[in-house]
Amino acid sequence: MVNRYMDGDAAANLLERRWFAAFKAASGVRAECETLLESMALTQLAWGRARARLVELEALRDALGEELEALDEREEEASAEEPSTVMSAA
Repeated sequence: MVNRYMDGDAAANLLERRWFAAFKAASGVRAECETLLESMALTQLAWGRARARLVELEALRDALGEELEALDEREEEASAEEPSTVMSAA
């Protein structure tokens, strides 16, 4: 009878140790999940800001590109008029 009690006590002890190990592992993974969730929120916020900045920069790029095209057109028009002015003066 003493052996059965000791065997039961050892089994209960082993079960209790396994329970605490599982509890500790689950707590660690829960903490990891919370950290990852926070990281995801920060990443999403940073992504949103970056996208907004990208839209602004692309709009600025496009506006500057249009100004460059208009400047090139004016220079081409001025270049086209210049030779005829030189010939008239000669």
